[in-house]
Amino acid sequence: MGNIVIYISITMLILTLLAGLIRFVKGPSIVDRVVGFDSMTITSLVMIGVIAYLSNRAIYLDVAVVYGLLSFLGVIIVAKYIQGGL
Repeated sequence: MGNIVIYISITMLILTLLAGLIRFVKGPSIVDRVVGFDSMTITSLVMIGVIAYLSNRAIYLDVAVVYGLLSFLGVIIVAKYIQGGL
């Protein structure tokens, strides 16, 4: 039963990743593209967590934390650029 739930969640994560990619590509404004990119990075962070659980390797969680921090900094920099302060 547990494996079925994991496979359903992976399928839903892939669909969410595709929805973020569509928003990133088709976004009419730069803000929509940033939101799509942020959505894709959060989804990929969760996917890294699921992969870490499935493979029983905690090192992937460290990678996810660093990736999350870099993503957060990237979004902050782009937001500062959009606001006109950069």
